[in-house]
Formats: sequence, C-alpha cells, structure tokens
Amino acid sequence: MNKEQRQGCAHQLFAALREQKAISPLTDSYPDMSIEDAYHISTALLDMRIADGEKVIGKKIGITSEVVQKMLNVDQPDFGYLTDRMAFNQGEEMPISKQLIAPKAEGEIAFVLKDDLVGPGITTSHVIAATDFVVPCFEIVDSRIEDWKIKIQDTVADNASCGLFVLGDTAVSPRDVDLRTCGMVVEKNGKVISTGAGAAALGSPVNAVAWLANTLGEFGIPLKAGEVILSGSLVPLEPVEAGDFMTVSIGGIGSASVRFT
Repeated sequence: MNKEQRQGCAHQLFAALREQKAISPLTDSYPDMSIEDAYHISTALLDMRIADGEKVIGKKIGITSEVVQKMLNVDQPDFGYLTDRMAFNQGEEMPISKQLIAPKAEGEIAFVLKDDLVGPGITTSHVIAATDFVVPCFEIVDSRIEDWKIKIQDTVADNASCGLFVLGDTAVSPRDVDLRTCGMVVEKNGKVISTGAGAAALGSPVNAVAWLANTLGEFGIPLKAGEVILSGSLVPLEPVEAGDFMTVSIGGIGSASVRFT
C-alpha cells in the first residue's frame, strides 16, 4: 500500500470512531495489506486522535491467548495505544451506548510503570523492577469493522480494537503476588461468567509486557514511566450493553467493577 492508501484507511477508521458507524473490513478493499501497512494505518489514526485533543497515557497488548491467535491465524500478539479519553475510574459509569459500536468486556491485569522500559533486551526481571504497581482492570474492546469480521490486519490498523478501560482502586506491588498463577473471576449482573489465571496471557502477564517493550523497542518506542500497560485478557470476551454491571476479582490483587450506560 502507498502512503495515500494508508492515510485513507486511517481517515475511514477515525470517522467510524467519532460517528459510531462501522465500516467494511479494510482487507476487503486491500486484500494484500500487510501487518506493516496496518501498523502505519494505526499510527496515522493515532495522529488524528492526538490532533483532535487526545493524549497518550499508555499502551495495550492484544491477542495474547492461544485461542484468539488461532482464530485470527497469527502467532504473535498485537498492540495499540491508550488515551486519556478512554480511561474511566472505579465506580464511574461508562457510556458505551454513546461511544462504542459493538463492545465486549475482558478482564485483565494492568501495569503502571515507575520507570521507562526500552527494548530490545527487556526481560521479565526488568518489567518487575520498572513496575510501580498492578491493578485489576476491565478493557472494553470495540471494533470499527462491521460485525467484528476482522483479520489480523484489520484489528492492528484499528488500534488493536481498543475501546475504553477502567482500573480498579486497589494496587499492589508485582513482587507481592504470583502473576502467573493468580486467579480471576468475572461476574456479569451478579452471575459468574468466566474464570481464568495469569498464565493465559503468554504464560504470564509479565511476559506480555516484556514482549511489548521489546517489540516497540525495535521501532524506537519506549514504554514510559507513568504509563498504564494493559497486559491482555485472561478470560473470554463478553458482549456488553447499557444496563449491564460487571465485576472482576483477581486473587492477591483486588477487584474492579463497571456499570455500563
């Protein structure tokens, strides 16, 4: 793809984001789109959001589970950017009906950094040392592509299908909990709908953050002190709509909850 084609795709995604109107898969129009093309589109989309007043406050890792990787026929995760307009606080209502198209909630562990992580060469020990604390998190993913009919290139271009997120208000040191074996329980409207463990994200959420630091490091992009890093879902995605209430509890860390409007 040439620069004009990539820019055109970014404009389509930006319009879909702002107007809450899904578009046809980009890979339908550009079947030869590469992963590299998709990341260029994602960067152009981010530039448009920043020009519209948004500020980058972190990054997210997606497609960390083996099941989802097989579904999209890929063998690695992807990543996207978090902005200040995407963040919600514990107890704050999340207006998905006014902002998202086809939202799905996933429980995660979020890392908040106290030091920069600049790959390549980042190990899990580096990640632990650079992390200020971890918190329970809900990421509400969304796709600007119609009916979630995505290939890996579509979701990469679409900022890794990121929507909104909420962090819990309990924070612990990553040294005080086994992030590989910690269990997760997700409830929706008072009923348990899924369970998982830290190992679901590339064997450990710490591995996922190290992967992200090393992958971005190849492009000269650091994970910065103060940033929020979403490390990938530990449970299946759950469609949500206005009126739903969800809670995620993580052993040794705490819980986060969100009410959707």
